[in-house]
Amino acid sequence: MVGKKIILAVTGSIAAYKAAHLVRLLVKNGAEVQVLMTPSATEFITPLTLSTLSKKPVFTQVIAEHEWNSHVELGLWADALVVAPATANSLAKLANGICDNIVSAVYLSARCPVFLAPAMDLDMWKHPSTQGNVQRLKSYGNHFLPVGYGELASGLVGEGRMAEPEEIATFLAAFFQKKQAFLGKKVLITAGPTYEAIDPVRFIGNRSSGKMGVAIAEQFAERGAEVTLVLGPSKLNPQHPNVTTVKVESAQQMYEASVKHFEKMDIAVLSAAVADYRPANVAEQKIKKKGEGMTIELEKTPDIAASLGKMKRKGQFIVGFALETNNELKNASEKLMKKNFDFIVLNSLQDAGAGFNFDTNKITILHRDNKRKDFELKTKAEVAVDIVDEVLAVL
Repeated sequence: MVGKKIILAVTGSIAAYKAAHLVRLLVKNGAEVQVLMTPSATEFITPLTLSTLSKKPVFTQVIAEHEWNSHVELGLWADALVVAPATANSLAKLANGICDNIVSAVYLSARCPVFLAPAMDLDMWKHPSTQGNVQRLKSYGNHFLPVGYGELASGLVGEGRMAEPEEIATFLAAFFQKKQAFLGKKVLITAGPTYEAIDPVRFIGNRSSGKMGVAIAEQFAERGAEVTLVLGPSKLNPQHPNVTTVKVESAQQMYEASVKHFEKMDIAVLSAAVADYRPANVAEQKIKKKGEGMTIELEKTPDIAASLGKMKRKGQFIVGFALETNNELKNASEKLMKKNFDFIVLNSLQDAGAGFNFDTNKITILHRDNKRKDFELKTKAEVAVDIVDEVLAVL
């Protein structure tokens, strides 16, 4: 935490009193803390208290006393934005881009990781509106601290308590430590579909969007890795400075790019949905409709996973993917061993919300020693965290 620039945004909850302890912990751990408060938060704890502890003036308005507190500069300054407590009202505003106070203005300008520590009554937390806002915020890549269980301000007992300051400080410290986990490592990711030409107009392809592979690439990059992303036809365009994207179209092109880069890689994650077959002959001109039917002769495409598995040297680590529709565990386990993966990520089209073109996924990780980890349905950004965590744990 030493030298980290933290914005602590306090919103209007009875749990705002915990912000004083949190500021003290962050400063004690070496962080530089800038406190923001919504007007309603000042009804629960004074700006003077938090200013004294942070040794910085507290901002409660974008424009105050004829001075502009630049939300853009603040958003660029911070290494992390922590909203604690985050009320139901604040979550709704952030999820929907409502920008009517300094906290929501800085949130919309922030390029740093955002951490949200919800605080509200049990029924408010459980309400579908709140849970929908939570899921939307997670899909944007925001990090949520788990709510606590216990007696609430209303007298009810249940979920909704804000995480304790010690838990938030520990969570942040672990996050920054994790960001250095793959520093100096080179990672190859394959992602997206491949398109196999039939003629200049038509192709054989699949429904992969590339979202899962791109999320994994960005997660490795966030943790310090130098990432080469070999991306099939996709609308996605990763922006992380640690990600170098190599655009390809066909399985042959993906194979050539992967083989070219693999030798100098420490880790490879093969998440692309590569076509197994391609037309044996590609027409030079558009094929005209004639007759009652048409037969296209197919030939096998290069097996990228098997090729890299054979090339793998000591110290390299390969993660494979298996998308199955039946006999999922058996098929994935066989693929794991046959292609010399270190572990394989299985997702099934039988699971609702998993597979192509969803923003969510549900995975099972299978290891060579038959160890198995099952995960619940999550956003693809969260699934990427689980996969990269598993690589780190094994290494």
